[in-house]
Amino acid sequence: MEKMTYKDFTLHTKTMPDRNGFFGQYGGSFVSPELAVALSEIDHAYQTICHSSQFINELRRIRKEFQGRPTPVYHCERLSKMNGGAQIYLKREDLNHTGAHKLNHCMGEGLLAKFMGKTKLIAETGAGQHGVALATAAAYFGMECDIYMGEVDIAKQAPNVARMRMLGTRVVPVSHGLKTLKEAVDAAFEAYTKEYKNAIYCIGSTLGPHPFPLMVRDFQSVVGIEAKDQFREMTGLLPDAVVACVGGGSNSLGMFSAFLDEPVKIYGVEPLGKGPSYGDHAASIAYGKEGIMHGFNSIMLADENGDPAAVYSIASGLDYPAAGPEHAYLHSVGRVDYKTITDDEAMRAFYALCRYEGIIPALESSHAVAYGMQLAKEMQTGTVLVNLSGRGDKDLDYIAEKYGYGEEYNL
Repeated sequence: MEKMTYKDFTLHTKTMPDRNGFFGQYGGSFVSPELAVALSEIDHAYQTICHSSQFINELRRIRKEFQGRPTPVYHCERLSKMNGGAQIYLKREDLNHTGAHKLNHCMGEGLLAKFMGKTKLIAETGAGQHGVALATAAAYFGMECDIYMGEVDIAKQAPNVARMRMLGTRVVPVSHGLKTLKEAVDAAFEAYTKEYKNAIYCIGSTLGPHPFPLMVRDFQSVVGIEAKDQFREMTGLLPDAVVACVGGGSNSLGMFSAFLDEPVKIYGVEPLGKGPSYGDHAASIAYGKEGIMHGFNSIMLADENGDPAAVYSIASGLDYPAAGPEHAYLHSVGRVDYKTITDDEAMRAFYALCRYEGIIPALESSHAVAYGMQLAKEMQTGTVLVNLSGRGDKDLDYIAEKYGYGEEYNL
């Protein structure tokens, strides 16, 4: 596919995806006829209310009064000095209510469900941030909520499991396969197929069949819109580079969407885990190939039979075997440069941000911080804007048990 520059992206979010949910060759909806009817209902409802001033104004009110938006952009002066290079800035989504970017689309999905007359929200979660956010939305709108979560992640993310239950949500353990995010998506889709008349499926990222990648990107675009205006107000300029971690892709596309048509370098950061060997990472764009899973066509990690591969990441929110279809498209046309960060590099960045800036990041976000630090050193001058997609409260027990308090990193 012919490579594209920022000048080619003026109308990207208005023209992509097409009516069938495709970003170039990626995306679409590959589901059963019964589920296709349910997704068509969601698509029609979303296309109706996304142009409604009442819906837009209500969502703006929720973001301001309930979520605490806008979240700030922060200059990491000490971290920048530590790296001796370009100046590092953070978009502080960790300060969004519930501690991550996930609430941006969950409140939108809850409002959509209310418009459609649904009484129940169904979703999957890995790190638990999407689960907590959707449980929060369910409590806010007075709806039932079922969250499917792999048993491995339930044990690893106990604080978020407790939050979901305190909010009145039913956390459903998933015990088959690797017992992580991919299996949780399987189980949630299966449940939704049986309950779609009264429930709505609220996917946790920019993946799945159409219209989910479109909806989640649109709801998350507030991140990039805010960050662009805030950065320009702070510095008078645009950042030289924008960085965000990529699992399914919600926080990154939320940030990237505002900068695609600007002369800014954009970097998506995938989890390389323990290294490039099979089963040791979840870097689908770096090591994957085109394939269909969970109802959409994208770039995915596959085994010798062409099925979704076993994946791993220290960050539960990134251990998914495919990237969202819009990421696959942006990679194919060369607009976004995708990089990888190992567990060890992410942990070093985690402790660096703790020690130098007094900010405890989520392990997912630590991947973006790690590459932002590397990039700042390479650039030497200029600015790097990193999306700090979430805070690390959920990870503290796990990190303390497995890694201690960072003494070995000699920061």
